Amino acid sequence: MTGNHLNLTQVEAFARQAHATQTDKAGRPYTEHLAAVAEGVRVRGGRDGQIAAAWLHDAIEDDALSARWLADAALPQEVKDMVLAVTKRPGEELSAYTARILATPGALLIKEADLAHNADPARLAVLDEPTRTRLTAKYAQVRALLGLAGGESSEDRKDSANP
Repeated sequence: MTGNHLNLTQVEAFARQAHATQTDKAGRPYTEHLAAVAEGVRVRGGRDGQIAAAWLHDAIEDDALSARWLADAALPQEVKDMVLAVTKRPGEELSAYTARILATPGALLIKEADLAHNADPARLAVLDEPTRTRLTAKYAQVRALLGLAGGESSEDRKDSANP
């Protein structure tokens, strides 16, 4: 990210501020999840734009930032496209959601890192059994639709937008 665009530090600050009062299902600060997903993208070889999108990946879906904010933000269009690709829309079929991710360059790596953190056994262990079972099945279904069903890492498979 260059020119008049926000840098990664600024994007992180916006994301942390936007999600500052939110917690995850286990009651942990939601910013911990954002940091883990951004780091997951980084260690998988993600570019700065993908890392920026990882910081913002839940902002619209969780009403932390508006779609208007994203549209007006000083970010490259590819970052905005990735954020919108991984944003689940109300009532949207899972097949349409995953197809959009697969069709958007760079978005698969963000979703892969998101799923990896969401499905972390230590993170799931603190949830009640019905929630843990429901989420485990949901994450497996999304992985399958994205072609990640075998649990392969990005070392085994390269993101087509990030060879």
